[in-house]
Amino acid sequence: MTISLRQIRYFVATAELGQISQAAVDLSISQSAVTTAIKELERTVGVGLFLRTPHGMDLTPAGRQFLSHAYEILKKVDEAVHLNAVSSEIEGTLTVAATYTVIGYFLPLHIERLRRLFPKLDIQLFELNRESIEEGLLSNRYDMSVLLTSNILNPALVTEKVLSSTRRLWLPAQHPLLQAETVGLKEIAEEPYIMLTVDEAAHSALKYWSTTPYQPRVILRTSSVEAVRSLVANGQGVAILSDMVHRPWSLEGRRIETVNISDAVPAMDVGLAWRRNIELSPPMLAFRSYFQQAFHLPER
Repeated sequence: MTISLRQIRYFVATAELGQISQAAVDLSISQSAVTTAIKELERTVGVGLFLRTPHGMDLTPAGRQFLSHAYEILKKVDEAVHLNAVSSEIEGTLTVAATYTVIGYFLPLHIERLRRLFPKLDIQLFELNRESIEEGLLSNRYDMSVLLTSNILNPALVTEKVLSSTRRLWLPAQHPLLQAETVGLKEIAEEPYIMLTVDEAAHSALKYWSTTPYQPRVILRTSSVEAVRSLVANGQGVAILSDMVHRPWSLEGRRIETVNISDAVPAMDVGLAWRRNIELSPPMLAFRSYFQQAFHLPER
């Protein structure tokens, strides 16, 4: 038997989400299709990739090793499918500003790809908060930025969304809400809440909480995503954060589950921004074109 890309994608989704049911929802397919693909994959490689537990799917040591190879395979396939139409001979310097969340959880892979695609392009990366990025774009200190576009309201800037990352409830393993038929902000308001503050996360959260009669019972505010991860995994509270920053395990190796929220909670939008009414330079066009192709966006 041969391994298919479909099996690899289903395996990666299950490994990242920790549950076949969640992977099926994320992939818009049936649970049985995911289960069958994983069983076929395990039969082909000759080892168990997951430990089936009452609370989800945990990777075996062989599964963790296979996940590393799976990421590399999918990365190479994606690069082959989305061959860049912009000349690799583009050269010059491109100054790019990015916020903490974007530079930590989104950009590294894409910067690596960009540097391989455009070896003569010098991409200079800067980490700043949104206000500093806006000021830097308007004063020409930075050419472009990658940030949470939903936070930008300045009409002097152009924004272009490349990714919407769904926000879900983070829970420790075996939390009672994992068994609930639906979970809304009413139920979440009854739990101790860990509020992330970096990249205006608290401001964004309070905007959607304010449209309801409920308020989160905040026991700690922190700028560290890893602190939120560890506190949730260790049963100290719950949090609402985006899939982009979710990882199924804390640094201590404890599991973090995610649950869909029945109330309207906006996704976290990530994208590009630059100063309005300027002509994009060849390096800027190459940078923008890369993201348009990587995320299947229509060219504008």
